[in-house]
Amino acid sequence: MSPLKIFLASFLVNNIVLMRYIGLCPFFGVSTRFSTSFGMGMAVIFVMTLATLVTYLLYHLFLLPLNLLFLRTAVFILVIASLVQLIEMFMKKSFRALYSAMGIYLPLITTNCAILACTFLVIDYKYSLLNALIFALGTSLGFTFVILLFSAIRERLEYAEISPAFKGYTIAFISAALVSLGFLGFAGLFGISL
Repeated sequence: MSPLKIFLASFLVNNIVLMRYIGLCPFFGVSTRFSTSFGMGMAVIFVMTLATLVTYLLYHLFLLPLNLLFLRTAVFILVIASLVQLIEMFMKKSFRALYSAMGIYLPLITTNCAILACTFLVIDYKYSLLNALIFALGTSLGFTFVILLFSAIRERLEYAEISPAFKGYTIAFISAALVSLGFLGFAGLFGISL
């Protein structure tokens, strides 16, 4: 598959949140405000891309040659946790308001299954390093695009006349399902399938 198709597939067609249903915890937890969604998206782009690079190299240079594949999950989580700690320290020092607004969700990136899934998928798909980085960038940008889109929808839903039975997470899940159906329309785009 060409790098452009890998990017489009990871960004739109096989979107990590809407088509694979991975990373829903931060997706629903942070998407109430556009500003926090933007911050989460930027953090995910940085962590996912860098974690994919580091884990790819560790896997191919150490784990695979030394036949230590059973350590893959532990090593990948350790890399992701270290990168999140670096981001958290940087945001606490440089962007205090954004750090406070994100609250508990910033440390949750450590256990964000979307980031871990991305690092596993590039190994499972047997991508080259360049294609792995393109996949990670497309996946993280797709996550960011969807969380920003969804935050705009949720901000508008706050002022909509909705039955009390549907307020909160109920209408959020219904809205996410409808957006997911919209993204399903990208299946088959440029010869890319689900």
